[in-house]
Amino acid sequence: MTPLAAVASGPRAQLFACSLRLGTQQISLLQLHTRSSLAAKNHYEVLVLGGGSGGISMAARMKRRVGAENVAIVEPSERHFYQPIWTLVGAGAKQLAASGRPTVSVIPSGVEWIKARVVELNPNKNCVHTDSGKEISYKYLIIALGIQLDYEKIKGLPEGFDHPKIGSNYSVKTVEKTWKALQDFKEGNAIFTFPNTPVKCAGAPQKIMYLSEAYFQKYEMLHVTPPMSSPDVLKTSPVADAAGWVDVDKETLQHKKYPNVFGIGDCTNLPTSKTAAAVAAQSGILDRTISLVMKNQKPMKKYDGYTSCPLVTGYNRVILAEFDYNAQPLETFPFDQSRERLTMYLMKADLMPFLYWNMMLRGYWGGPAFLRKVFHLGMS
Repeated sequence: MTPLAAVASGPRAQLFACSLRLGTQQISLLQLHTRSSLAAKNHYEVLVLGGGSGGISMAARMKRRVGAENVAIVEPSERHFYQPIWTLVGAGAKQLAASGRPTVSVIPSGVEWIKARVVELNPNKNCVHTDSGKEISYKYLIIALGIQLDYEKIKGLPEGFDHPKIGSNYSVKTVEKTWKALQDFKEGNAIFTFPNTPVKCAGAPQKIMYLSEAYFQKYEMLHVTPPMSSPDVLKTSPVADAAGWVDVDKETLQHKKYPNVFGIGDCTNLPTSKTAAAVAAQSGILDRTISLVMKNQKPMKKYDGYTSCPLVTGYNRVILAEFDYNAQPLETFPFDQSRERLTMYLMKADLMPFLYWNMMLRGYWGGPAFLRKVFHLGMS
């Protein structure tokens, strides 16, 4: 028997095999670590700031434009929420758990998730800085940082939320308190605040009031709609206007000063209501704008300011309000949308969340403009 054969068949054979397997594992781990290091780049063709509805939608669209490996999203939050449904959560008609999913599950596959918070924008050098100390450069930047809730601007808040009769549908931490306050309400006064600042979904303060009335059919509770503003990181940034909002062209969503910077959603100074419906319509326009800019062509498709507010007036009734920049009706359906309808409630409660999770966040829903054209064919 040769020495090699003796090793292979002798008592040391198992030890030899174990050592070989361990070596293979070490090599595999080294390869994996190397690939991870290479994946964590400092430069991307398209960098998206914010992992909300606008950020995820645009990342999905840009993935199809330039490839997943060339797109990254900067977002610190572990969970992504479909916030329009919180109106119904606060009224007890939907469960909070159904409104959220892990952020990792909605980020387009292959797109890099940089789990950090943006602390500085430097558009003159085409880079941003994060709270982890990282500098990330880009060729194109999409700002989708949403809007900031400023509860502290109301005297007595946010510590006032310790009181059982105070709630707010605008925060995941307080929306369920609204429903608890409704359930515990017996008599007295109910107050619904509306700030003098820009707010996301300006119809939401009215919706919870109408739903509360429907629940009481009489009134000791407080629902708070907080003052809101642009995120602090934007207020002093070169991309902001005098009021702190991302300064973009209202028709193309391209920044007025930096041609490789774009904005979408609540963080912009677009003169329309800040709603998820508006973000959907903007995403289609912005997709086309960026594709033309990438080809050194002038953006052509124009955003008309479309926004929508499904105004919930009861537990089975909705008025679907849709309008443009001029606050003129821009209705999708070929019937009088000013009437309260059960069908519109079902659309708000069930169809819209389905469209959001399965189409909008995947970059396939740019609003109902094409449906409007179909429904209104032949109509003056």
